[in-house]
Amino acid sequence: MNIRRVPFDHPDAVKLNDEVQAEYHLRYGDGGDATVLNASDFEPPKGVYLIAYDEADCPVATGGWRSQDSNGEGNEDGDAELKRMFVIEAMRGRGLARRMLLALEDDARAAGRVRIVLETGTKQPEAIALYTSSGYEPCVKFGYYREYEDSLCYAKPLRPEAAQ
Repeated sequence: MNIRRVPFDHPDAVKLNDEVQAEYHLRYGDGGDATVLNASDFEPPKGVYLIAYDEADCPVATGGWRSQDSNGEGNEDGDAELKRMFVIEAMRGRGLARRMLLALEDDARAAGRVRIVLETGTKQPEAIALYTSSGYEPCVKFGYYREYEDSLCYAKPLRPEAAQ
């Protein structure tokens, strides 16, 4: 697997984003994730967007983080918000999501972010298992879906001093 930095509006990113939105629609029965995301949110050093490519140079997994600071929606100064973690169905179960997650955590840490946070839903048990087995713990709800019953929020410190 080859992980590359790409713009959020790169054609491969758009393709995979369409796939993740379709999956959200299947799982939740609505129009997908309505969180507003801009390509500029994922431009270094305030964020990054990554795509994993297989040996045939086909995009198979994606994920990004964007800087979030105290904003009235539950974020804290120094947060990196994880967004659009996704692995295509044919490539699931091979550890790609875990590798992508580690790459995103390392990048956010290198950019000076203190904590990484994410929002997922109750109908995504695979995601919940990945995050909890990777050291993420439930946190105060934040973001667009913070008042939704199916929303779950998790956080993980990126620096030892942030864990205190």
